[in-house]
Amino acid sequence: MRLILILNAGSSSVKCALMQIDEQGTAHDLARGSIDGLGQNAEFSMRFMDGHPAIKEAMPAGSQISHKEALSLILNTVDRLYGLSSLVAAGHRIVHGGPDFVKPVRLNRTNVDELRKLIPLAPLHQPHNLAAVDSLFELLPNLPQVGCFDTAFHATMPAIARNFALPKALTAKGIRRYGFHGISYNYIAEAFAARDPERAKGRVIVAHLGNGASLCGMINGQSVVNTMGFSALDGLMMGTRAGTIDPAVIFYLMREENMSAEAVEKMLYSQSGLLGVSGLSNDMRTLRTAAPDNSDAKMALAMFTYRVIREIGSVAAAMNGVDALVFTAGIGENDSELRADVIKGIGHLGFTLKTDANEQRDFQISASTHPAAFVMPTNEESLIARSTITLL
Repeated sequence: MRLILILNAGSSSVKCALMQIDEQGTAHDLARGSIDGLGQNAEFSMRFMDGHPAIKEAMPAGSQISHKEALSLILNTVDRLYGLSSLVAAGHRIVHGGPDFVKPVRLNRTNVDELRKLIPLAPLHQPHNLAAVDSLFELLPNLPQVGCFDTAFHATMPAIARNFALPKALTAKGIRRYGFHGISYNYIAEAFAARDPERAKGRVIVAHLGNGASLCGMINGQSVVNTMGFSALDGLMMGTRAGTIDPAVIFYLMREENMSAEAVEKMLYSQSGLLGVSGLSNDMRTLRTAAPDNSDAKMALAMFTYRVIREIGSVAAAMNGVDALVFTAGIGENDSELRADVIKGIGHLGFTLKTDANEQRDFQISASTHPAAFVMPTNEESLIARSTITLL
């Protein structure tokens, strides 16, 4: 048995997947899990596809679980069930690759130090991604590790879409649009091309709608425009993130409300979006349930939908039209009402809804055939596993 461990480490959780490599070199899901509540009351859960009973256990109350301890727990589980010798590599989701890391790389101390220099570009994600890499260097120093970057897929964006209208010297220092969710978009680009190769050569908008949300415009499977920019804060309204906002609002809050840069950053990343507008939750399902009797929840849903519709129009304009729209990620895959409202809102682009197909979450959910709308599940772990196998 040959296994690859896929890791997505955040500030308060470590998500993981075990992928088994068959004789043809293809990766298949063996287990998915997470350790949530790092630094506080952590809980470890894992479900298996090969018949092993699911794991769900809480750490002792008040325990301070670090990334290294979380990885030790995951590795102990792998060792107990399959033997550590079956683990041949680890693949990591790393949010920021900057201008230089535009494809998966074998990680070593030198390039990890280079990636550490990008922490100011993604302070809420990058240090935790790299903490998992550092921990594995200590726990299993001989295990090959591969980094896959959320920014890499967008390296094909032209300069006109990539650059801010700032002084040239700042652009040269790397202040530019990078785009994010690239691992998900890369997976969808390949999966959509396998399902509909001719349409995939055209102008495709992929809507990655989850707690983090963005749109990517692709031509012939390559990114040409992304609604996220310098950071994963830009673009669409999200679960707890504000999305695009007039920069003068930030100056006003710091000057008139005496908010520090750190306080504004925290507000824009974790206290805004669906949660901030509703005052209730960042979970679309909770807001759908509450909306009939809660005007704030109803407003949050309406704003989220409006922003998606508005940005689809912007991306379509940047590509001089659209041939296909693909919904993916948690909200995009599961919220049929959101999809129906969005397709109604972009009817002027030629989209019409096939209601039954939308309710059943069929592959094609539009009555229109050109342009057409689709639903596809994303699988970032599978893409990371394939990239790891290819590289090693």
